[in-house]
Amino acid sequence: MPLIDTPPKPQGNWWALSPLMVFLCLYLVTSLLVNDFYKVPITVAFLVSSGYAIAITGGLSLEQRILRFSMGAGDKNILLMVWIFILAGAFAQSARQMGAIDATVNLTLHLLPDNLLLAGIFIAACFISLSIGTSVGTIVALTPVAVGLAEKTDVALPYMVAIVVGGSFFGDNLSFISDTTIAATQTLNCRMKDKFRANSLIVVPAAIIVLCIYIVQGLSVSVPAQVEPVEWLKVIPYLIVLGTAIAGVNVVLVLLLGIISTGLIGICTEALGFFDWFGAMGTGITGMGELIIITLLAGGMLEIIRYNGGIDFIISRMTRHVRSKRGAELSIAALVGIANLCTANNTIAIITIGPIAKDIARRFHLNRRKAASILDTFSCLVQGIIPYGAQMLIAAGLAGISPLLIIGNLYYPFCMGTCALLAIWVRYPKRYS
Repeated sequence: MPLIDTPPKPQGNWWALSPLMVFLCLYLVTSLLVNDFYKVPITVAFLVSSGYAIAITGGLSLEQRILRFSMGAGDKNILLMVWIFILAGAFAQSARQMGAIDATVNLTLHLLPDNLLLAGIFIAACFISLSIGTSVGTIVALTPVAVGLAEKTDVALPYMVAIVVGGSFFGDNLSFISDTTIAATQTLNCRMKDKFRANSLIVVPAAIIVLCIYIVQGLSVSVPAQVEPVEWLKVIPYLIVLGTAIAGVNVVLVLLLGIISTGLIGICTEALGFFDWFGAMGTGITGMGELIIITLLAGGMLEIIRYNGGIDFIISRMTRHVRSKRGAELSIAALVGIANLCTANNTIAIITIGPIAKDIARRFHLNRRKAASILDTFSCLVQGIIPYGAQMLIAAGLAGISPLLIIGNLYYPFCMGTCALLAIWVRYPKRYS
């Protein structure tokens, strides 16, 4: 018996997108109205919107709808996120328990002057993400350090974590080895170095503006008068994680190396017993349980939206009335942004919208380098600010706070989006417009 007997695919309409609206209203709007971001658990919001998505799907039996939902939850990209969450939880907790995070925080406080602490963390996030081409790997590596710094300074925890999240999207957007860059340049048939030139002219000004803000705000940061001495041996796990990440090693292998080095050094320094190491890993893994549930529910719900034609409907509606180059570029930005809302994966959003963006660029004689930059930048913008994206979930999970608290403190993604919109509106850069 086949897994699913596939009837004719339903015609898309606004109704197909209503599960996403249910989630946003239940979680985001309700939290803002009651001014409490923990009043409605995000898992419950996704459970309700997922049940609603299954209920409104027509043309399939209940069993087939649930199977379709399960196919989305079991997508290879969703499961990869789950494996990363599991390994990140194991590494973060074992590193914390053996003292690696405290040692790394003390080293950071020794190296960076008080007034450059915020700017230094932002530069580190930008540099690492540019080197490794992934925001997830950057967040996994730097968030525990940001949490430790927030505990030892007067900087609010959501604010410190938001610096890491924002900086991580700088490299995700620009890096030559980023999957979003590869997807955008391949679909638009342009060279990566040409896309980098056009893209950097749009987003580097945003990074400079945000860096200046962090320098100014860093003037009021105070650190403890007496910083504990650095235990250099305990810094090694983080050096291994950062070094292998910058070298381009797969994030799964990076985390495995981090876990192994944490255990070995913890046992050798007697900071951690063998079974204590196992216990720390177990605690870290179970601590990621909520994130795993959220990821599976989001994957299933978004697959139902795609099956019901929500993305196809948006594409047909938004390309119907395009008449100018400015309108064409805005339509590419809007399409990839909405696709990202419906997929929670910026690479998948680019692959989905890429062929349409290529057709729009050809019809309106757009510069392919700028079109690729718009495609990549707006996908990263939306991915960086949605509360159910992998980056936001893992940062919130490692910090133990609500994703909405992080979003409220983000500077770079919003500044990047503003600069990108201005670039479309004022036809900048001129040579690519």
